[in-house]
Amino acid sequence: MTYKILPFAAQINREDTSAVVAQQMQTIIDTTVAEGWEYQRMDTVETTVAGTNGCFGMGAQPAIITSYSVLVFKRA
Repeated sequence: MTYKILPFAAQINREDTSAVVAQQMQTIIDTTVAEGWEYQRMDTVETTVAGTNGCFGMGAQPAIITSYSVLVFKRA
């Protein structure tokens, strides 16, 4: 089986509702399905962003954990 993973990060304004997020996701799904892929699910991927040492320890930044949403498709 062949899979395709696409990042998904909704772009909204303060006054937008969840309908805007849903429409953005629907657009990606519709476009990708039209290319011959079958939508499977939305997943969350966690990753660690490395910290920095700073200069002689000054301004050091700790590592942080962040997460990304991805849309998973399978070749139809």
